[in-house]
Amino acid sequence: MHDCERLIAELKQEAALTRSVLERVPQDKLSWKPHEKSMSLGQLALHTAGVTGGVAELLDERIREAPVVPLPEAVSLDEILSALDQYVTLAENKLLAWGEAGLTETWKLTSKGTTIVEAPRIDMVRTLMLNHWYHHRGQLTVYLRLLEVPVPAIYGPSADER
Repeated sequence: MHDCERLIAELKQEAALTRSVLERVPQDKLSWKPHEKSMSLGQLALHTAGVTGGVAELLDERIREAPVVPLPEAVSLDEILSALDQYVTLAENKLLAWGEAGLTETWKLTSKGTTIVEAPRIDMVRTLMLNHWYHHRGQLTVYLRLLEVPVPAIYGPSADER
């Protein structure tokens, strides 16, 4: 199995796990925050839903200026789940378009012309796309716990699903 195929398989597997977390987001709590410095539940859920596709778009051109990432608050659970489907499909399509050769190309992130990071695109898929996604999904499970929402199993049973 090639790197591209492995990444797509992981993307699909993790999308299902992410969906199981996002489906538990209570629509009536989208503006709730655990702390004043935190994103609201609606912001975090929508950001989590869109990470894969947003990062795939960022990685598409070989040199990119660091973006300002908007953090709009979702207005409904349907919006969040639709965004997940849309952005996972976008990420899969970008991976297919890059193929093995595109994954090995050097990618560069700049800020006002200064290089912040320069690495093979595959490394950025792993860190900026996938690890970033898992990080926010983990944050969401904490939000769910604080809201007394049963946390789904992800990599084994949760305390709520034994």
